[in-house]
Amino acid sequence: MSRFQLSWVKTHAEALWMKRFRADAEENRGLVERDELAQTYGDSQASSPENLEDDAPSTRKKITTWEAGWNVTNAIQGVFVLGLPYALLQSGYVGLLLLVLAALICSYTGKILVSCLYEEDETGHSVRVRHTYEDVAKACCRHICPYIGGKVVNAAQVVELVMTCILYLVVSSNLMCHSLFFLPLTPATCSAISFLILVPCMLIHDLRVVSRLSLFCSLAQFLITFIVIGYCLRQSPQWASRRLSAVTVDFDGFQVAVGVIIFSYTSQIYLPTLEESMTDRLDFDSMMNWTHALACVLKTAFSVMAFLTWGEETKEVITDNLPTVLRTGVNLCLLAKALLSYPLPFYAAAEILQTGVLKLDSSADGAERWTLLLRGSLLLLTLIMALYVPHFSLLMGLTGSVTGAAMTLLLPALFHLQLKWTQLDMSRRAVDILILLLGCFCSVSGVICSIKGMVTAFKDN
Repeated sequence: MSRFQLSWVKTHAEALWMKRFRADAEENRGLVERDELAQTYGDSQASSPENLEDDAPSTRKKITTWEAGWNVTNAIQGVFVLGLPYALLQSGYVGLLLLVLAALICSYTGKILVSCLYEEDETGHSVRVRHTYEDVAKACCRHICPYIGGKVVNAAQVVELVMTCILYLVVSSNLMCHSLFFLPLTPATCSAISFLILVPCMLIHDLRVVSRLSLFCSLAQFLITFIVIGYCLRQSPQWASRRLSAVTVDFDGFQVAVGVIIFSYTSQIYLPTLEESMTDRLDFDSMMNWTHALACVLKTAFSVMAFLTWGEETKEVITDNLPTVLRTGVNLCLLAKALLSYPLPFYAAAEILQTGVLKLDSSADGAERWTLLLRGSLLLLTLIMALYVPHFSLLMGLTGSVTGAAMTLLLPALFHLQLKWTQLDMSRRAVDILILLLGCFCSVSGVICSIKGMVTAFKDN
């Protein structure tokens, strides 16, 4: 028997053993076969991340590390930033600590979520055996609920992304009404105009286009931030009269502050797609570090200066504190930002529905027509819900508490513990368990506060 035949018998014996006795049989069998092919044909780089060929080769065009960074920056520098000064008013000195801790935690959970997409082969090389958040959930729920785990994660992702799209559409319509006050525009008319502006999103099939839009969106966000900071610096002589609260605050107000701060750093839903599309995936961790560090510095400076300027008069949306002329200019920048922010969650939601839920084959006949129909329906759904959903902000808070904290904190920590338990030391396990408990707390308390707010709102009506 030749050496190659012996190697072939050994490979299949190992595959059969893992199929019978290993929990992660299917994925590890793929690792063994891929490693054997690499040895047979002399490809020593086949398993390395930078030369990785995925189980299902992606046709998605690659983006640079900078483009990926701009996408993450767009996600974590969203409209929630405008509510951070008010969150600081609600939480006092603890809010400053939360701004830093939230950046550290969300950066960490993003990195461990992506690490769950990889497994080590027999030679110790990391191989990407999973492609989406759904795949990670399926791997973790393989022996408990193999068909439900992925569906639950997909449903949570789609709900979170669609609600984010609706939020951007509502914000765009409101800003258009306030910015163009000299025109006789009704809220419904502004929503229709925003909808028509966003129709080209149906034609986006390249993540690089979304990355370039994210670049302009981030520039608009930086411009708004620097305008507010500049105005606050001009008011610096009155800062001495402002003081943060060091006493215990009302639980409901504090929970709102925690939710706003944590959710202002959420980008986990986009990360598997972004990391897969990166030209150099080895830069992913460093990209997460500098994007979250930059966001933390800007958000902290923005929040502290705004609070020191307006103190107890700080409003829920900080731009409402600005003088009328300056507020109009900032609102126009916000309008541009909201419209430019829409394509990223829309693209991600459409991708999940197309590939994860409906299983549409992009190479099949008529696939382009079905894709356009899906995206058009999704775009129309966001318009209808933006027009007719009552108590939208409370519903958004409820959805964010259920899906946002779960997708950002709870599930990444849970999946990391389950898939990487044997590779983690005691300190890493302790960190993951603490984040898991924090995610549970944020979800439960957020749901309670949101439901209380909705009951109160309906009683008032």
